[in-house]
Amino acid sequence: MPYIKAHYHPFLFILITMCAMAELGLTAYLISVGNESRNWPSARYHSLLILFEFNAVWTTLFGAAYMLWIVDGAVHFLASIASSIIWLAITSALWGAAAGMMHNTRAGGDCNWISSSSTSINGVLPCDPPQELSVSSCRETLTVEAVGWVLFGLCVLTLVATCMWVRTSKRGYVSAGYKPGM
Repeated sequence: MPYIKAHYHPFLFILITMCAMAELGLTAYLISVGNESRNWPSARYHSLLILFEFNAVWTTLFGAAYMLWIVDGAVHFLASIASSIIWLAITSALWGAAAGMMHNTRAGGDCNWISSSSTSINGVLPCDPPQELSVSSCRETLTVEAVGWVLFGLCVLTLVATCMWVRTSKRGYVSAGYKPGM
């Protein structure tokens, strides 16, 4: 097993899986709070949180599976390099699309525009439409977007590193059970 494959690949998948677990917890919390209060800044924001939740579940399940297959040394189709490249390409597209849409949906920049001592009207801060956010929920939304961009970057980095490894590897991609000339 080449040095580079044995050492970087599991760590990148561990990072991807751990970040996806963090995103899973945060988006589940935000969806739960929004469902309890039935107060969503917009229908688009609610839909994007559900998309982030789907991406987080998808990434956690498959990232953990690939990580275990790499460590275990499995040689079946789902553990192949080709399937990992396809999964990384799909996952990168999902995270890039979700984070990009959240960036365009979320208003308020870095949350400094919301004063923590703002006067509220009936318990609601007078924020720019369509969002009515507190400083905390603005920062939570900003964190959802930031972790989405981090996951996008990690997936792209892992995809590029895997493609570079495939390109520079001198090893043949033949299963151990295959014997040429037989």
